[in-house]
Amino acid sequence: MSPESVAVVVVTYNRADLLAGMLAGLAGLDRAPDEVLVIDNASTDHTPEVLRGCDLPGLRVVRSEENLGGAGGFHLGLRLAHEAGHDRVWLMDDDVVPAPDCLDVLLAAGEGSTDALMAVREDRSGALVEKAALRFDLRNPLAIKPKTAMVETTYGTRAAMPERVALENVAFEGFLVHRATVDAIGLPDPSFFIFYDDCDYAIRARRAGFGIWGVRDARLVRQLDFDQQHDLAGWKGFYMFRNLFVVHQRYGENLAVRLKPWLITLVVLLLSPVQGGRGQARNVVRALRSSRGMRHVPDSARRAGPTASLQ
Repeated sequence: MSPESVAVVVVTYNRADLLAGMLAGLAGLDRAPDEVLVIDNASTDHTPEVLRGCDLPGLRVVRSEENLGGAGGFHLGLRLAHEAGHDRVWLMDDDVVPAPDCLDVLLAAGEGSTDALMAVREDRSGALVEKAALRFDLRNPLAIKPKTAMVETTYGTRAAMPERVALENVAFEGFLVHRATVDAIGLPDPSFFIFYDDCDYAIRARRAGFGIWGVRDARLVRQLDFDQQHDLAGWKGFYMFRNLFVVHQRYGENLAVRLKPWLITLVVLLLSPVQGGRGQARNVVRALRSSRGMRHVPDSARRAGPTASLQ
């Protein structure tokens, strides 16, 4: 049996120095990928110079005319990799660096299976920082945050983890997906722009019968600290609220969960005089309105063929 063909998809926007480190990490892999697709989301810094100076084998750069967001970038990159015929596609952000044996470990763990695999992230000091969900609760309407258990808080250290763990939610940072999954469920939803596109894709994969496994010994080093407490009153807050609402509306397992966005909106509005202010209140109202038009996965994300588009 011939070895599986693997493409890496990296989405980047205005983080040229981090991208350079990430590409150096790919160059140092023991098992070189067959293609590296970098989706440059119309960066305005020196990203083009970094890419022109990169001699990584198999490098293919696609520069979008506008910023598609992470969701649009991964949609485009996965589509192109699938069209190129690769067996597996490894989705990466630009601020992670894989250990030299990371891809080898993932492929060994996935031999003979079409399940998805996830490298386990650590920070630059080696501490476990993997926030992928062991439990993502879309059944309990009182679970305001559906991620009720994650790798980092459950195990504490990499050494305490089993060899592999079942995941219910992932990030597109070291996520290795088989083309059978893409054939079955399509592509990430580009309309998310940022936040929860990876969550949506993981839920779709699991509901189509594909497992997702975090592989303990596949190490991925995160170059930046996590900043999960984004300013919900700023521009990103709109996407965080809206896309969280979309996930509940699409995949909530009962009516109470599907209606939870209304409860969250009410609570945010009631608390806005003392927490969050007018900006957060405006964001949550806009988010609720916008989410109502995203209750179904769009056709552009349901298929992976050449007719898929960002429109």
